[in-house]
Amino acid sequence: MTTTQGDIAEPIHDFVAEPVRDFVTEPVRDFVAVGLGPFNLGLAALTDPVEDLDGIFLEARSSFEWHPGMLLADATLQVPFLADLVSMADPTSRWSFLNHLKQTGRLYPFYIRESFYPLRKEYSDYCRWVAEQLDSVHFDSPVARIEHDSTSYVVTTGSGQVHRGRRLVLGTGTQPWVPEVARGVLGENACHSADYLARKAALQRLESITIVGSGQSAAEIYLDLLAEIDDHSYALNWVTRSPRFFPMEYTKLTLEMTSPEYTAYFQSLPAETRESLLREQRALYKGISSELIDRIHDELYRREVEGGTATTLVTNTAVTGAERTEAGIRLDLHHVEQDEDFSLETGGVVFATGYGREVPEFLAPIRERITWDDHGRFVASPTYAIDSELTSGNEIFVQNAEEHTHGFVAPDLGMGAHRNSVIIAAMTGREVYPVEKRIAFQEFGVPDHLRRTQGADR
Repeated sequence: MTTTQGDIAEPIHDFVAEPVRDFVTEPVRDFVAVGLGPFNLGLAALTDPVEDLDGIFLEARSSFEWHPGMLLADATLQVPFLADLVSMADPTSRWSFLNHLKQTGRLYPFYIRESFYPLRKEYSDYCRWVAEQLDSVHFDSPVARIEHDSTSYVVTTGSGQVHRGRRLVLGTGTQPWVPEVARGVLGENACHSADYLARKAALQRLESITIVGSGQSAAEIYLDLLAEIDDHSYALNWVTRSPRFFPMEYTKLTLEMTSPEYTAYFQSLPAETRESLLREQRALYKGISSELIDRIHDELYRREVEGGTATTLVTNTAVTGAERTEAGIRLDLHHVEQDEDFSLETGGVVFATGYGREVPEFLAPIRERITWDDHGRFVASPTYAIDSELTSGNEIFVQNAEEHTHGFVAPDLGMGAHRNSVIIAAMTGREVYPVEKRIAFQEFGVPDHLRRTQGADR
């Protein structure tokens, strides 16, 4: 299981309401998709050969980028290569990762490597290879406004280009998140992990570096800096509010939870139960790979044998404040279990504190056409549609914005092709790609053959 930053489009914040114009000269496409991360890119690849689906994909950036700040040399995906853009929907697709390797002359080296897990860098290169060959993908197209006239959605870009579609697919992704108490120190010597590689050299010139966070990104950054600590002589700290550096659960019966039937089961639960489950299930997708934890420990052990290293690892500790000082940054900390406040002086900080979601302002003119929950989030149907009663249904779809309705698998790369198969079926009225209904051995609810009939003796 893995997460991904998702399909990112830059929101335009200077929205001014205007009456919908009659763009009668613009062709009406079957759909307009906003944002181009792996999920919407997968939709572009899967719809490419579908003759009766005419779509366009609008991306604000000038080229495809996937977590560029975390493309460390040795970092791999946490899912096998079959979790590419298309294979789980269509193993014969020309847009598969294996075909990318074949076309770029790297299939045999990948085979000899004997690992199902691609390097993160080569996965990013693969996605760029796909994006650059699809005519439906349009870069340098930040969306400024989306309106609806009597027949279709009218999408206007920042440059004034207009696109019309009978449907929308929103892949607007997530943004780097830092605790509010620490946002004031972001700058030259403090950054989010999304910018790590761009800031790495500057950080390594400092006397000390602190990583804040508990997930895979925090662990990768810690090991990367630990490996080069002798070359730069900085002290290295790792602080997490989690009670331990916990491993991601990756057993096969647990992996069955990344399945169509678990998604359907999760959707059937009351909202309060879903929220509680998501909190309990964090170890399923927000932990650290056990292999990486072992590599870190082995490296620390080796260094201990050779005389030790200036490094400190602290768990159960929350950041309660942050302030710039003459020496760098002071982090105010609180140990949860001991209920004790303390502080840490450090030269620089990397906040590997995850990502948050914001609703793009360009949706304001069509807000009433979308269903929202009490927390201001999209309410997605089994087909990933978020339409309100004002639409004809299956008009507005979301990618990786339905964790609270569909479960922790929403950001999982391995489920992207399945979700796109469902969305394509909803748009076409047929299963262009077979949509699996059941793949797990286990039952997630009460099995029908064991269910008590109403009025039966107890």
